[in-house]
Amino acid sequence: MGSGGEVIEHKAYGRVGLLGNPSDVYYGRTISLSLANFWASVRLEPSIDLVIVPHPTHDLLHFTSLFHLVNRLESEGYYGGVRLLMAICKVFHNHCKENKISLRQGNFTLSYHTNIPRQTGLSGSSAIVCAALSCLLDFYNVRHLIKVEIRPNLVLNAEKELGIVAGLQDRVAQVYGGLVYMDFGKTYMDELGHGLYTPMDTSLLPPLYLIYAENPSDSGKVRFL
Repeated sequence: MGSGGEVIEHKAYGRVGLLGNPSDVYYGRTISLSLANFWASVRLEPSIDLVIVPHPTHDLLHFTSLFHLVNRLESEGYYGGVRLLMAICKVFHNHCKENKISLRQGNFTLSYHTNIPRQTGLSGSSAIVCAALSCLLDFYNVRHLIKVEIRPNLVLNAEKELGIVAGLQDRVAQVYGGLVYMDFGKTYMDELGHGLYTPMDTSLLPPLYLIYAENPSDSGKVRFL
């Protein structure tokens, strides 16, 4: 994929941390799973210029009144997906440069859509970044040069660019998909630059119910406080 002029589209799914959160930032162990019900999709289409397309809802820039603008900001905040797409483009470029991975010439247009409820702890931001990274890997045909174990680090680094406070487990679950056991032992992190990630059989899970707040807050800010 990624050669010629074809459109590339990838999805990444919301995730739930079942066990161990937030020990992923303290060299611990976690189990997380992705949710097929909630996803973010990113579409990459070759184009003359490099264009990041604002989402008509999540990156709203047109308002009917000043009240509409203020009400929107008070309920949704200032954050949309454009900044996420720009950040992963930068992190991807820098990673390839630092690791002497050649990128072919050519531009593209990136757009996204998501149905992951905002600010509910389902990792909606990292899902957008993860899906965008998959598009970039295929567009530049470098998927085989960037190990799957490293990709969650790139997703996390893109979010760190924006001041989003988080750990690796969400990104691992979204890169691998399904149910994943993760060991972030210090030896692994220091020597490998990543943890040991083991996909598990989802049939091992009991029935699960997801409950989330109707009036959420920014999970990254809450964790920081």
